[in-house]
Amino acid sequence: MSMALINNLAQLATSSGRSDALAIVQAGLEAINTPRVVRQKVQLSGDQLKVADKVFNLSQFKRLRVIAFGKAASEATATLEEILGNRILDGVVIDVTTQEHRFVRAFRGTHPRPSDENVAAAREIVGLADGTQADDLFLVVVSGGGSAMLCWPPEECNQGIKLYDEFLQAGGTIQELNTVRRHLSDLKGGGLAKLLYPATVIGLIFCDVPGSHFADVASGPTFLDQSTESDALTILQRHKIEADFLLHETPKEEKYFNKVFNIPLVANEVALQAMAEKAQALGWKPEILSAEIYDFPEEALNKIFALKPKSEKIAIIAGGEVSLVIKDVHGTGGRNQYLGMSALGKLGDKDTFVSLASDGVDNSPPAGVIVDKTTMLKAEELALDTKHYLTHSDTLTFFEKTGGLIYTGPTGANVSDLMLLLRE
Repeated sequence: MSMALINNLAQLATSSGRSDALAIVQAGLEAINTPRVVRQKVQLSGDQLKVADKVFNLSQFKRLRVIAFGKAASEATATLEEILGNRILDGVVIDVTTQEHRFVRAFRGTHPRPSDENVAAAREIVGLADGTQADDLFLVVVSGGGSAMLCWPPEECNQGIKLYDEFLQAGGTIQELNTVRRHLSDLKGGGLAKLLYPATVIGLIFCDVPGSHFADVASGPTFLDQSTESDALTILQRHKIEADFLLHETPKEEKYFNKVFNIPLVANEVALQAMAEKAQALGWKPEILSAEIYDFPEEALNKIFALKPKSEKIAIIAGGEVSLVIKDVHGTGGRNQYLGMSALGKLGDKDTFVSLASDGVDNSPPAGVIVDKTTMLKAEELALDTKHYLTHSDTLTFFEKTGGLIYTGPTGANVSDLMLLLRE
């Protein structure tokens, strides 16, 4: 896949502010492009495999296999096959999109809810681990979306669907959700590391959890879990979630992790820094507000819009995932569209605001939205009631009428959402 592009750039870039905002966001997407990240961090010279700052001698291993799951899995696997070629014996990849692989079997998974397809793919991973030896090497690509896709044992699937739907209504954080997920699964929370023991495991971590919490990605299948079954139960009780979940403890024995090397490859800070550099090149004073925006939309926007320009042109940059409580669903849209729509009442005459899902899918075909004063003028011209659309979570319909939807298609990357406010 080539660099992720904003497909409808020409239609959206109707002002200098919009043109600059889209160019800045584009720079963020290019910086986290999965093949680019893999080629930068994974290099092969003879038998020496260098991953970031660690070197592994492939001659010491009899079998090299790849396991990959999440929204960066397919792109990462294809690039690993280019680098390693037929040194890869076999493997399994689960992603929401699929492509042909030379050595690894590909499965299409579902997200955000688990499914029977995910269980079937996870069964292949469990089978792949059968007969693992101490001189085996596994490259494990762990990326955002993997919590839903890595679903084992089979009964975890229905439990995971119930949990996701309950959390959607309760407004819990992604860390809380993943903590409970760990204690429903045989593979999350270090379970995959235990399954692959006594092999050597190299975890290639593509972080979608704001703030570079790499151990939380896909609920930490290759990390020693610090949470307990009691922690999971406390979270369920805190949010008054009373479904009958079959919780259990995650592996705590250190022996399962002695030959596991988890190596961070990319996080949203990489995108934010690239956005800042592009903003500066375009004449804007960049301010990276935070990589960890977890607030509800109004609180997030208050933080973003509270920054006063220190120069004539300021670019306020942030990353994260705003929290939404969805109780009355009648429409379609995602949290980025919701955040963009919520920003309309705060926009100054020369403000431009963008909120974008880095994976290119904002719970609907668009990746996100770009808004400015012309968006509100169009809504007034059409006599649209913004409160109605927000209340019914029907933001996609609103933006289809007013314009501003950003289309990239699936990017093959995932480092949480990217937010940008240009103020003059």
